[in-house]
Amino acid sequence: MNDDEAAREHFVREHTVLARPPLVPELVVTTATDVTPLWHATEAWLGRSGLAIPFWSVPWAGGQALARWVLDHPESVRDARVVDLGCGGGVVALAAARAGAARVLAVDVDPFALTATRIAAEENGLATKLTLLCEDVTGRALEDVDVLLAGDVWYEEAPARRFTTWMAALRQRGVRVVTGDPGRSYVPADLREVARYEVPTPWELESAPSRTARILV
Repeated sequence: MNDDEAAREHFVREHTVLARPPLVPELVVTTATDVTPLWHATEAWLGRSGLAIPFWSVPWAGGQALARWVLDHPESVRDARVVDLGCGGGVVALAAARAGAARVLAVDVDPFALTATRIAAEENGLATKLTLLCEDVTGRALEDVDVLLAGDVWYEEAPARRFTTWMAALRQRGVRVVTGDPGRSYVPADLREVARYEVPTPWELESAPSRTARILV
C-alpha cells in the first residue's frame, strides 16, 4: 500500500461506517452517515472546491438493485469475467464475486471509490476475488470480459451518450451488459427490463423514502 492509498484508507475509515445496504444485507460497504460533511471534508482534504458529490460513499438505488439481482441470479455471472463499471463503494462488484464470478474488475475514475471498494472487499472476505482499476475504460474493446455490470450510471447526459454507444458495441461482440437504473434521466429507452426492485433510499439524497429500480439488458 503506497502512502497516498494509506492516507485515503485512513480518510475513508474516519468518515464512513461499515453498513449493510437495505436491499443487500449479505454485504457490508463503506457508507457515509451524512454525505454533506463528507463532501466538505473531501474538498478540504484535497484542497479543492466544487467537487462532485462523493458518489462512492452511498450504495445508490440502481447499484443496490443490480447487486440484489446478481445475488438472486448467480448464473448470470458464475465463472464469468466481470467488469463493474463505476463501482463506487463496490456493492455490485462484491455481489458478483460472492455469486461466483471467475474474476471481477472493479473500475472507477475516483481513487476514493477504489479505496472504499478494497476496504469493503476485505471486510467481506472477497479481497482475493477483486482487481481494482482507476481509469476511464469507456470505449475500450474489453476483449477478455464476458459480463459488464453498471449500476446507476445514467444521471448525466454526456457520459450517458458515451456509455450507450460503447455498450451497444460490446453487446454486438457478445458481452452481456446489465444495468440497474432507478429512473435517471438519460437511461436508453430501448433497453429491456428483466426485473425491478423497490429500494429504500435516504430522503436527503433522493427526496423520497424509496425508488423503483429496474434491471435492464
